[in-house]
Amino acid sequence: MPTLRATLLLACFFLVSPDAAAWDRGSVQRFATLPPGAPNPEGITVDRHGDVYVTGFAPTGTPPGKLFVFDGDSGRLKRELTVAGSSSLLLGLAFHPDTQRLLVIDFGSGKVLSVNPFSGASEVFATVTGASGLNALAFDRAGNVYISDSFQGKIWRTGPAGGAATAWVSDPLLATSGTPPFGANGLDFNHDETALFVANTGDDRVIRIPVLAGTPGTPEVFVNSVNGADGLILDEHDNLWICANQSDEIVVLDPTGRVIAKLGDFDGLKDGSPDGLLFPASLVRRGDWLYVTNLSLDIRLFGLPQAVDSQWAAAVTRHTVSRIRARIPR
Repeated sequence: MPTLRATLLLACFFLVSPDAAAWDRGSVQRFATLPPGAPNPEGITVDRHGDVYVTGFAPTGTPPGKLFVFDGDSGRLKRELTVAGSSSLLLGLAFHPDTQRLLVIDFGSGKVLSVNPFSGASEVFATVTGASGLNALAFDRAGNVYISDSFQGKIWRTGPAGGAATAWVSDPLLATSGTPPFGANGLDFNHDETALFVANTGDDRVIRIPVLAGTPGTPEVFVNSVNGADGLILDEHDNLWICANQSDEIVVLDPTGRVIAKLGDFDGLKDGSPDGLLFPASLVRRGDWLYVTNLSLDIRLFGLPQAVDSQWAAAVTRHTVSRIRARIPR
């Protein structure tokens, strides 16, 4: 007859053994450290040479905004750019897949800018109407540009050349009264462009917009309970990789909406910088790695009640970008 100790050991084995690997958080590395006094890093993208671009979001800063370019392998800061004519509140950015123009969302002015990636010179690429909260960018195969609007609950669209954007979709599911107070945020198409997936940060949801021959259908809730769903990308298998900014992790969903991995975590502050992920806002994949911005935003700066990570964010003295293996554990 087995002893009590042996029974407990056997029970523990079965509790953690076959499926616990699916929640292997992985090792979050510090990829890059922003210069002293730099604003909170928010948007992130990679150019065709592998350099990593990061925008600065400075709630208490003064214009113009900042853009940082890092070597994709070493994390070395290659250049710090001042984005001409911008506010201090820069969010999503991406290189247009056809023209290779660097598009940067100026949240503070409600515009999308086309920015010279070497000088910081800029010109207006797209404009919208209303009291907008422009946040993130996506593209279809025809080169059209899609822009999420967190405040008006809309997805705007322009052609490849930009100009005055038109409201492609407007729906209550893309707005929010929750916390953090951003509705439509990260967005990306699936492989065959039959659906656009949009993170709703304040509602902790991912919204699915069906698409037929470029025409949107009625938005629907794809999945609930992603805590602070923020940046979002789809991989070649149509898995969704989502920054959960209020639980400091990357949540991976399969095409049916089933969670198949949770990656990363917050392990406190080290020398005034996040150890792991703290308010992860945006992510981009480069080879076998995910690069993630640690926004580390204290939402009390906007007169809002504190969130679970507000006190930690307020204690950050040096901002960072993290990276973690883009691996779904077995």
